[in-house]
Amino acid sequence: MVTPLALLIILIAFTMGLILTIAVRPPAAMERGGRIMAFLSIFLLPLVIGWAGMSEHIELSKKTEFCLSCHPMADYGKSLYVDDNEFVPAQHFQNNRIPREQACYTCHTDYTLYGDISAKIRGVKHVYAQYFGTAPQTLKLYTPYNNRECLHCHAGSRSFEESKYHRKDETTLAAVKVNELSCLSSNCHDVIHNVKELQDVEFWKPGIPPKRAQADTTATQAETQE
Repeated sequence: MVTPLALLIILIAFTMGLILTIAVRPPAAMERGGRIMAFLSIFLLPLVIGWAGMSEHIELSKKTEFCLSCHPMADYGKSLYVDDNEFVPAQHFQNNRIPREQACYTCHTDYTLYGDISAKIRGVKHVYAQYFGTAPQTLKLYTPYNNRECLHCHAGSRSFEESKYHRKDETTLAAVKVNELSCLSSNCHDVIHNVKELQDVEFWKPGIPPKRAQADTTATQAETQE
């Protein structure tokens, strides 16, 4: 099966072949067929290639692998494997509450190459800093995290709508939905990536029970034997 990237490469090669043909035989462009070929190779096909290339890049940049390819993001990738229920991104990632292959994009759709124009410009600046500039020592969001990104998935779900914490008074749930009460900074779900604490935590390894689970199993077996 031919991939979109392979098709794009083929199209680029075909366009370059047409341009080379015109460059080698300029008189050919004076004929009707030559003029059509010149129009295709110099104007139309480059536009198609530019659009297809941008579309392919946007799709690739949605992948978690792309986001974590920048060195400053390495610890944020590690934080997705923290074996602690308090770490919100880790629990979403480990329990497939979000697509793992698009984990960063799913929770930050308004932040980098997505959302409004200013966010796209910031995303391009991030890529530039990775390859040509200097990344800041401390990474932080440009603006406070908006509940909207949580509500993309949680709004309407029974666990969210009927949570006793969300229903503790008549105003809490409504305030959360309009972003007046932050999900993250209201002492509810306030443990996020916490990359500065990674040296003190245990990590989840797929297929391998965590140490505390192994300890609980051992204790249970000992009690059974007694």
